[in-house]
Amino acid sequence: MGKERLAAFSDGVVAIIITIMVLELKVPHGTSFADLAPVAPVFLGYVLSFVYIGIYWNNHHHLLQLATTVTGPILWANLHLLFWLSLVPFATAWMGENQLSSGPVALYGGVLIMNALAFTILMTMLIAHEGSDSVLAHAMGRDIKGKASLAIYVTAIALAFVQPIVSVALYVLVAMIWFIPDRRVERVLKGD
Repeated sequence: MGKERLAAFSDGVVAIIITIMVLELKVPHGTSFADLAPVAPVFLGYVLSFVYIGIYWNNHHHLLQLATTVTGPILWANLHLLFWLSLVPFATAWMGENQLSSGPVALYGGVLIMNALAFTILMTMLIAHEGSDSVLAHAMGRDIKGKASLAIYVTAIALAFVQPIVSVALYVLVAMIWFIPDRRVERVLKGD
């Protein structure tokens, strides 16, 4: 089965997720810049989550660029990823509305780790389908960034109950690690 429909559907879901997140932003009452202070945590959470959604969209695009076809189980793995991505707006809003309290920060990390696991499952299924000697398998390699990200998420979730701001800093760190588009795929596409 072709991959184009999967990519188009995923793009649409990602667009809806971003729309839901921006609709959660509430305009403050008042006209001075000081009136923005109470909504700053919500806005900063939105920015971080927007970056995460963008990272997943970008890496999903790269993943599908190297895949040739998809199967029914791969479609379900993709829906699994979209499910966890769709929870990002809720986790973002709860964290932002509660001034970085332990529970919301831990839940945000839980959603992030589930997104990472779902992406890893999708990638693994695509590689298995394409074959261990495929261009996709060669491009993904050992996925050191993915494994490091999972370890950082686990640490951040545990720290959420001790020092939530450190957890948020770790979530920002993972986003920074992934912010640059995945060079593994770029190198393969260029034939390096």
